[in-house]
Amino acid sequence: MFCTREQLGPELASLLEFVLRLLRTFGLTEFEAELGTRSEAEADKYLGSPGEWAQAQAALKDAVEAAGLDYVVAEGEASYYAPKVDVHVRDAIGRRWQLSTLQVDFQLLQRFELEYTGPDNARHRPFMIHWALFGSIERFLGLVLEHYAGALPPWLASVQARLVPIADRHLGYAAVVAGALKAVGLRPEVEDSGGRMQAKVRDAQLAKVPYTLVLGDRDEQAEAVSVRLLGGSERRGVPLQDFVAHLQAEVAAKATAAHLPGE
Repeated sequence: MFCTREQLGPELASLLEFVLRLLRTFGLTEFEAELGTRSEAEADKYLGSPGEWAQAQAALKDAVEAAGLDYVVAEGEASYYAPKVDVHVRDAIGRRWQLSTLQVDFQLLQRFELEYTGPDNARHRPFMIHWALFGSIERFLGLVLEHYAGALPPWLASVQARLVPIADRHLGYAAVVAGALKAVGLRPEVEDSGGRMQAKVRDAQLAKVPYTLVLGDRDEQAEAVSVRLLGGSERRGVPLQDFVAHLQAEVAAKATAAHLPGE
């Protein structure tokens, strides 16, 4: 991200706020920050002047403090070209993971001689902010899967609702229910294989599908569904449109939380 000197502080604060909001959306709530600065004892290995480094490090420090994060200063942990803030999280069993990173870079802009025309009609050099939300996306997804022990919340689950017809004559109604869910962008799956209904419900629980919908004669007649949650609780006779609206709202709330500021 490119910004002016005046925009550097507000942009860092906004990006860090977005990083924390995004991680909270995925259910991660325990954060620590590490401010990586240059080592004064090895100053010759870093690009740029001491003044540039002091300004960049101060801007990152202000952003971390504005976010209310606990942090430590890690002298010597900066990249050779830029200071950085690493955000660490703890998962459900207390393990610490380093995920998101913000860096303030002066050097690349100088090497490419990047400039912009300011309000004073003069030429100025912008600042660059490098930011990584997740680090490695594969590593992040592995962390999320372990954090939830595989029982992903509905908005993340690949299958949000598994439909279990009690008998073959209910397959037509299962298709109607699946169509209603798909029409609003949800991800249902119809269990149409042979076997006992109880076994199919058990398989859905073992697969950690958030919602299992059991469909029988009464459900079809009332245009309703019998809902079994992953924890084992059950509610019968839920109107189909009420369930669709509930699941749609649950998913939409999380999707909205992951938008960038201003979107």
